[in-house]
Amino acid sequence: MTSIEERKRRHLEVSLNDDTQSLVGTGFADVSLIHRCLPEMNSADIDIRVELFGHHLSAPFIISGITGGTEEAARVNRNLAKAAQELGIGMGVGSQRIALEDPSKEYTFRIARETAPSALIIANLGCPQLTLGYGVREAKKCIEMIDANVLAVHMNPLQESIQMGGETRYRGVLEKIGTLTEELSLPVIMKETGSGVASEEAVRLERAGVKGIDVSGVGGTSWSAVEQHIAKEQGDTTQENLGEAFRNWGIPTAISVVEVRKSTNLVVVASGGIRTGIDIAKAIALGANSVSIAQPLLKYAVQSSDSVIDYIRRVLLEFQTTMFLVGAKTPDELKHVPLVITGRTGEWLRLRGFKPEDFTHRLRV
Repeated sequence: MTSIEERKRRHLEVSLNDDTQSLVGTGFADVSLIHRCLPEMNSADIDIRVELFGHHLSAPFIISGITGGTEEAARVNRNLAKAAQELGIGMGVGSQRIALEDPSKEYTFRIARETAPSALIIANLGCPQLTLGYGVREAKKCIEMIDANVLAVHMNPLQESIQMGGETRYRGVLEKIGTLTEELSLPVIMKETGSGVASEEAVRLERAGVKGIDVSGVGGTSWSAVEQHIAKEQGDTTQENLGEAFRNWGIPTAISVVEVRKSTNLVVVASGGIRTGIDIAKAIALGANSVSIAQPLLKYAVQSSDSVIDYIRRVLLEFQTTMFLVGAKTPDELKHVPLVITGRTGEWLRLRGFKPEDFTHRLRV
């Protein structure tokens, strides 16, 4: 087993079996939707279908890129893809670097498209690889490997800083991203990995030609905590302590959605601690176009595709129920319902200069 393959195997194990969740909330607890006791609609009127990157989805839901490169990863990706195909939702794969370096691992990613022939499928390449020489050729290989509809370039400076032997060279990456957006014929989106995206970076990325941002904010899995566990196993106390120090570093998901939405015209995908259909509704009310979920699906994906499907259906039922209770027939209507934002989230937004009028006079902070 290669060092990358072993690392991916351990990432799955640690994410499943150890305490790796951020100790800081997503910020959604500070966001309240206003209950309508007379919604003036029938629940049967609700239509949660959306269009994303030119692809029609049955719901604003993406199975986030989780894994690839190992036998276990292939099984996980197959079960996730079965769910994506049956439910008509999107799916990403994990970083495809391992398959670029070892083509024998391609099948662990290809299985996603083979199992979900009509789903929105998102390829995955990392910023560190771009600074080390990867470019359009490698990006096209990732896309062709799974016949992807979208390429996600993941941003993980925190994880690389904690990971033993991590790659922290990010200088010049924005120019490389610009080259990808110019040369590739399909949309390029950027995806954080648990630390969120601020408005300043969102603006720079929009200027570089990206079409969307998956914010992946604080509140879900902390990759600092994941790498902390692995460093502890290996007896590297320096990286273990560093991981503990930065476990909660970053921008909470709810805040990051607002930061990106109010500073750009990009497609916004909310991820990082999305756990319920109420979370989905709040994320979309704040301006997200869709959500993506990773860690909660992993524990079901190692069991069966039916387990994944049951979980997603439960969450989407919660989402539809929330829409009924706020009187929104569609996700677009949900973006216009009243909100109250309090606590740390409200204070952050005030200090960052966001005002109620930024939300078309529907936000009370």
